[in-house]
Amino acid sequence: MKYQVLLGVALFSLSGSLLAAESLCEQKEQDIQREIGMAQKHNNQRRVNGLERALTEVRADCSDKKLEAAHLERINAQKQKVAEREHALREEREEGHDKEKIAKRQQKLDEARRELKKLQAEPY
Repeated sequence: MKYQVLLGVALFSLSGSLLAAESLCEQKEQDIQREIGMAQKHNNQRRVNGLERALTEVRADCSDKKLEAAHLERINAQKQKVAEREHALREEREEGHDKEKIAKRQQKLDEARRELKKLQAEPY
């Protein structure tokens, strides 16, 4: 009985490490397939068609390096956007603009920061 439990734990941890070894392209393919299933479930044929095209492209031209590079590029672009919005907010405050304008700039900065955190949390 003790050995069965140990075997079960070992197999469970092995399956977890196998899942972790999955490539980014395989993850992306699975994500697209999951989205296709959702679109089919909701009878959204236009979305299904678009996702099937995306799946074909991923299968034909995907590499982990390309995905990582594209993701890093999106992160860097978002960091630039955050920096620009921080600068704009600082200018608004220094120039003494009204509270409503400053609040709008702050809201846009907060939105850009949330988007950056979201991108940084994504695997690709």
